[in-house]
Amino acid sequence: MSFQTFTDYLQLEKKYSPHTVTAYLKDLEDFQKFASEEYQYSEIVTVNYSIVRSWIVSLVDSGISNRTVNRKISSLKTYYKFLLKTSQIEINPLAKHKALKTSKKIQVPFSENEIGNVMELFREKEDFEGVRDRLVVELFYSTGIRRAELIHIRVGDVSFSQKSLKVLGKRNKERIIPLLPTVLQSLNHYLSIRAQLENIKDSEALFLTQKGVKIYETLVYRIINSYFSKTSEKVKKSPHILRHSFATHLLNEGADINSVKELLGHSSLASTQVYTQNSIAKLKEVYKNAHPRN
Repeated sequence: MSFQTFTDYLQLEKKYSPHTVTAYLKDLEDFQKFASEEYQYSEIVTVNYSIVRSWIVSLVDSGISNRTVNRKISSLKTYYKFLLKTSQIEINPLAKHKALKTSKKIQVPFSENEIGNVMELFREKEDFEGVRDRLVVELFYSTGIRRAELIHIRVGDVSFSQKSLKVLGKRNKERIIPLLPTVLQSLNHYLSIRAQLENIKDSEALFLTQKGVKIYETLVYRIINSYFSKTSEKVKKSPHILRHSFATHLLNEGADINSVKELLGHSSLASTQVYTQNSIAKLKEVYKNAHPRN
């Protein structure tokens, strides 16, 4: 069965990234395979909820987490809503479905000390990779951009005159982020060393490997994990935790939540409010330790 019209809908109307579209199609194909093998359905347009429920049970039995199951069912929901919208079905089999319960993941941001200690590690590093990695850390922490956004920054997206960075976010939404003077200095330094690479293949991309090609997601993860493993005891050390730290530290310093929302590129305030949880936890700790009645 072809999902071409649905793919077009995701790409053109919803403006989802290729990565997201691929994930949606994989979920649909997995469900199609299950419905075909277990219930002899040649296509999933006409399935009822009992078949979806059977798939959920089989996923849980195979050890897949509730969070992942919910994501897969979310793909199905979007598909059946599309079929309803285009009059290909009259009833959405997932209309009354309730998501499986999941435990809330509380992500702990890096402290300002931990970030300061990582920056100290770069003090003696003047080779290409050292200068590049420093800029990667600085950009994540000073702008709060996502990993995918950092990878796709082009040289032309940096404006030294406007002291800003143009970022292409989720669903191809552009936003302009101000850059600190120290970050502009690091950018300038990096560009001068980048220009000395022997063979630049991806000249438009800002961040390159030593071989002159555009950096990739796993490399960015390794960079952050490697440096922060030397200064932090936290379980998770990823680019997203730096984004989390950017938001949390701004909010702790009294920044307006709507301004933080715009900087992060969130479409909904609810997404930004997740980062206030750590601020509340911090306030409780301060209160507990400092209140005279305690």
